Amino acid sequence: MQHVTIGIPDASVLSGWRKSSYSGGESGDCLEVSDATRPTRVPVRDSKNPTGPALLFAATAWAPFVDAVKQGGFAAR
Repeated sequence: MQHVTIGIPDASVLSGWRKSSYSGGESGDCLEVSDATRPTRVPVRDSKNPTGPALLFAATAWAPFVDAVKQGGFAAR
């Protein structure tokens, strides 16, 4: 099986970045997502590094991940 990494070297070339309402204010420790390449890919970047790289996730993988987070599947232990 071949592993393919898909990303964007400079995430600032995309528009429409947004943080989760659960991100905790201005701490800066969160991810941002963009709607720029939907419906097939979901770009994700580190909010502390807006000109850094963004990873692209398949939309079919992103939705189940978000659902799992909402259900507490990744709660700190």
